[in-house]
Amino acid sequence: MTDLAGFWRHTPRLTALAVAILLIAGGLMAMVSEKAYRDERAGDVEVQARILAATVTAALSFNDRNAAGEYVAALSASPEFEAAGVYDGNGRLFAAHTAGGMLPVPQAAEPLGHHFDGDHLTVTVPVMQDGGAIGSVSLRTQVEPFARRAERYVGMALLLAMTLLIVLVLGAAQAALTRANRDLAEQARDLSAANGALNAEIAEREKVEAALRQSQKMEAMGQLTGGIAHDFNNLLQALASCLQLVGRRAKEPSIQPLLETGHQAIDRGAKLVQQLMAFARRQTLRPEPMDVRDRLLGMADLLTRAIRADITLETQVEPGLWPVEVDPTQFELAILNLAVNARDAMPEGGRLRVTARNRPAIGASGDLVQVTVADTGTGMEPEVKARVFEPFFTTKEVGKGSGLGLAQVYGFTRQSSGRVEIDSAPGRGTAVSLFLPRTAKPVAAPAAERALDTARGAGRRLLLVEDDPVVGSMVAAALDEIGYAVLRAANAEEALGLLTDGDLRIDLLFSDVVMPGAMNGVDLAHTARRLRPGLPVVLTTGYSEDIARIEGVRVLPKPYRVGALAELLDAALGEGDAQDGSSGKMPPRDPLTLTLSPGGRGDSSGNP
Repeated sequence: MTDLAGFWRHTPRLTALAVAILLIAGGLMAMVSEKAYRDERAGDVEVQARILAATVTAALSFNDRNAAGEYVAALSASPEFEAAGVYDGNGRLFAAHTAGGMLPVPQAAEPLGHHFDGDHLTVTVPVMQDGGAIGSVSLRTQVEPFARRAERYVGMALLLAMTLLIVLVLGAAQAALTRANRDLAEQARDLSAANGALNAEIAEREKVEAALRQSQKMEAMGQLTGGIAHDFNNLLQALASCLQLVGRRAKEPSIQPLLETGHQAIDRGAKLVQQLMAFARRQTLRPEPMDVRDRLLGMADLLTRAIRADITLETQVEPGLWPVEVDPTQFELAILNLAVNARDAMPEGGRLRVTARNRPAIGASGDLVQVTVADTGTGMEPEVKARVFEPFFTTKEVGKGSGLGLAQVYGFTRQSSGRVEIDSAPGRGTAVSLFLPRTAKPVAAPAAERALDTARGAGRRLLLVEDDPVVGSMVAAALDEIGYAVLRAANAEEALGLLTDGDLRIDLLFSDVVMPGAMNGVDLAHTARRLRPGLPVVLTTGYSEDIARIEGVRVLPKPYRVGALAELLDAALGEGDAQDGSSGKMPPRDPLTLTLSPGGRGDSSGNP
């Protein structure tokens, strides 16, 4: 009894000592907890940043801003991230995403590592490839305000104080047991949370790795396709020119159907290359503002002929449909490919619906125009749906499909800064939707056709630059037949030797784009315009991304027919004659100032 009275007599002192100890312990605990919280938060964000860095490695390596933007925009699904930025090797902003109402990432790359700025945490990690850094990735997220964390630390200290009082009253043994049980429960919860986070991170990493492998596979196929396209189109061009020369010189009427059959085969080969290039996103598109309503309604007859009589075609276009900026030819080809696929999916007949409607902006995405081709056919199994965009993948019988129809649709839509979605199930039909960005540019009125003046080339001197001797011979013979005096050069260097001859009259330059040597056709066009201002220039190519780097020059894709070539040369000469008629003469040899065009090619500051 005496011991108990002594215990209660010393209770105030013990309580004060306990409170002092608790305050000191609470302060230390707050410091340790704050450091642990910061380290844990920085570690979590760094994991996400390294995943994003691995994802955008291929996009940075191939300078694909669209792909990088898509990977960064995917972070919008996680509300914890305020902003994200991808920077190239020079520290310039390559792609970025900013949540609504948040500050954007800086234009220049931040130092590697992590730093806290008030209630914000920014983590920057390098993007590595082959052991070297090719850029960096920054993620910014909001951390819990310090005041709230401080309240939690104070609450913990008060809870400990109350626990100590209870321990003093009820006994040290019971308090120790309570604390042990509480610690075990907390450790079990932490272990469960850590296990869940680890599983989620593993699943996310597997998903990112699969997407990266798919992206690398598509890029490799695109490079392979581009490498063969130029040579293949040269072969088709030589065949086309040869057939047209035979047709012009042959007097036997019975040979004409054979020649037309040959032309149809060449056209099919050219279309096959176009589809391959569109899938690989290497096709040089010629986008222009386009009225989707007029284009779809104008295709009604074409689509009706492409499907069977037991299939009903319905076209429904929303009033006030926005214009889009795409390549009209590739757009029509994509719709036609979808219609043909739908036809083959309805062997017993059915209904084909082509609809178009506006899709206003949602979140960070802009205004879109949705064009949907839907059928009531057999539909697709999930494993087929997952592979439909792969080139040469087809479920049709041998000889009934090339497997490039949906590949062309995919490549055209992605190259037009859009996306494509498929909704399909067995027995429920298929709906393929193209989402194309809205454009603010006005749609140009259709130009009236002008009768071809075949006599304009008579007596004109044309410089033909073509490295393929077979193609050069065939094209030169065709040009000779329509009245041109042809000068030939096998490469840009030979052509420059003729262009710099001030006594040699040249009325028109017709050159291939891809040629051996230090200069290609685009470089030659720039230099020719500098040497002979006003000289009409026409380029031709079977495959080249350099076409987009030069403006004001007409481009004729291979393979082409002599009639199309004659009309394009006629138009170029007409423009040259309308300017000043002096395109074939050398200007005075004044000093020239060279600048770099946006594509990196040399150009004259005096170019129009």
